[in-house]
Amino acid sequence: MVSLPDPPNATIAALFDELADLYELDGAVVHRVLAYRNAAKAVREAPVSVAALTREGTVTEMQGIGRTLEEKIRALLETGSIPAVEKLRAKFPPGLVDITRLPGVGPKRVRKLYDELGIASLEDLRTAAETGRLRDVRASGRSSRTRCSPAFAAGIAERPRPRVPLYKALPIAEGIVEALRAHPAADRVELAGSARRGTDSVKDVDIVATASDPGALAAALAELDVIESGSPAGENAARAQTHTGVAIDLRVVEPDQFGNVLQHLTGSKEHNLALREAAVRRGLHVSEYGIIEDASGETLRCPAEEAVYERLGLAWIPPELREDRGELAAAAAGTLPELIRVEDLRGDLHMHTTASDGRNTLGQMVAGARERGYEYVAITDHSATHGFGNHVTPDQLRAQIERVRALNAETEGIEVLIGTETNILPDGSPDYEDDLLAELDWVIASVHTSFSMGEPEMTDRIVAAIERPWIDAIGT
Repeated sequence: MVSLPDPPNATIAALFDELADLYELDGAVVHRVLAYRNAAKAVREAPVSVAALTREGTVTEMQGIGRTLEEKIRALLETGSIPAVEKLRAKFPPGLVDITRLPGVGPKRVRKLYDELGIASLEDLRTAAETGRLRDVRASGRSSRTRCSPAFAAGIAERPRPRVPLYKALPIAEGIVEALRAHPAADRVELAGSARRGTDSVKDVDIVATASDPGALAAALAELDVIESGSPAGENAARAQTHTGVAIDLRVVEPDQFGNVLQHLTGSKEHNLALREAAVRRGLHVSEYGIIEDASGETLRCPAEEAVYERLGLAWIPPELREDRGELAAAAAGTLPELIRVEDLRGDLHMHTTASDGRNTLGQMVAGARERGYEYVAITDHSATHGFGNHVTPDQLRAQIERVRALNAETEGIEVLIGTETNILPDGSPDYEDDLLAELDWVIASVHTSFSMGEPEMTDRIVAAIERPWIDAIGT
């Protein structure tokens, strides 16, 4: 077995996220599930190595990491796995997590389907829906059928696996990249594919690397704890799947064609097609193997991605823009837009505090925003009927208005606005009266309840909310 260094934060966070999913399937109390989700977020955002903090005995100083979680991290460091994860993985088929991603089908319903009908995959669920077996599930019946049938009609089960939201896939991908970079055989390891482009969801994760021993690096992928299974590694490639169902493809290439392969695998398909068509007009043929010049037959292999675009007469195009939406013409003319960076943000108009479901107080949120250089913030705690966390009653909101106004008056260098994230009721009205909303600087309205409404009714609900006089934005 290849010896790898301490797991990166992203790997630990991914395991905590997986534990939250598994505990939810196991019927654990909501506080335990939330504890692991919050811990995953804290680990993912930690500026230092959580593994190192654990070895130093100081990891419990992190918010959200107590003794129980410390023990799990320590077990991971000492044995390469977390016993609770292994136990729950053995208890539930991996296909159950896929079912929970269906709209309106939560972990409790999935567990009932598994316990009573043995449904362990999307294909099992579709068969049960088509044959009427869902009627046999206690307290389910029509409710399950009405949730599942539209999803299958839309073709969900025809896909091998649902696309994974970027916020779930990216931490896993970055953790794997970081772990592979630390391997002694690795030279360069970079993320490619739709995850690199920052699309809202990904089908799989592509990674491109160079190495002094390609076979050793390819084999190392299967040794990572986040990996559930993998096909036998070749001399320069490996495929695997994480315990959360994310497919991983690793390509180890020659250093002098790293740029060609990185560009090709980053995509998008539409961008690459447009790029090849533009290249043909210049007497060139572009592929992952290099750029062939028609006149001489010579092949240009590019160690860096920038050289690929330069040979085609283009400025390097940021991955986020590679969707064939005019980026090639802009790159040729030198008019590519400058991407927005975190440093460009001037304020935040959606912030929760401990008054509802936030983790920090009003004063801490404002102080943190000022330290980031923000010019303004809006405090928008959840309203009274959002269905989770603390409830902010009308009287509590009036008290919050007074606190925010007072804090704004005494705080220099930042404007503190008072708002709310009000729940949109089924008829489209907010769950606060208009006279109370009129006292606020900023009102966000979101759907937090009654998710199972039909499409026409839900559309009417949203339109009615948009037309309300004091609602400034829809959160969705």
